[in-house]
Amino acid sequence: MISVGFRTDVGCKRAENEDALLVLPKYNLFAVADGVGGRSSGEIASRKAVNGIEAFLKANPIEKTENMEGKYRRNWFKSYFLRCFQKINNDILEISARDPSTEGMATTAVVAYGDGDALFIINIGDSRAYIVRDGEISQLTEDHTYVNKLVNAGALTRSEARNHPQKNMITRALGVSGDEEPDFYYYDVQKHDRVLLCTDGLHGELTDDEIRDIITAEQNLNTVCRNLVKAANDRGGNDNITVVCWEI
Repeated sequence: MISVGFRTDVGCKRAENEDALLVLPKYNLFAVADGVGGRSSGEIASRKAVNGIEAFLKANPIEKTENMEGKYRRNWFKSYFLRCFQKINNDILEISARDPSTEGMATTAVVAYGDGDALFIINIGDSRAYIVRDGEISQLTEDHTYVNKLVNAGALTRSEARNHPQKNMITRALGVSGDEEPDFYYYDVQKHDRVLLCTDGLHGELTDDEIRDIITAEQNLNTVCRNLVKAANDRGGNDNITVVCWEI
């Protein structure tokens, strides 16, 4: 039986929750999305993303891959999730073209799929995946943001980036154009690893070490998620907060 917890919260400053989440323990698949675009459009985009992932998964069942060699296995999953994201991207663009009130809407998305001792992750935008193992936390994804580009170029430090006025300016998202490219990752996992998916409403308020301390303090993952959201709100709750935490 898979151990998983999840929670989404509007935060302290926003009137609406434009985040969305997907929890499918039967399929070992989990996702979060953070909509942008104002009015109700962000919520439409993020819901379209998670609903689209679930619909794609059910219409295109994942093959048994345990007999595939490593690189073929990774390439198969990469192709699978790229097709999934491309369909969702096209669907969001189609809605925007058809309904002027949704023009400009977009969404981040991060998906984690577990296949035995392998973890496959695909992301676009600044929603993140982390892994906590033996009391240490590692960020598994790369933020697609203007500020992160500056960090990678050596123009900003990580601590400076946390308080930069443009830290929430994303450079890639579903629904922006017809050729948006997500990133794909593969990791080996171990029993009792904890995987966290979250929107920037969490990691924008808490440091990685603070996130780690909350994840490792409790056995019950629903309690973990509740405590993560509370900590982000206590810090200011400047954005919607969504978390999914699952133990391998």
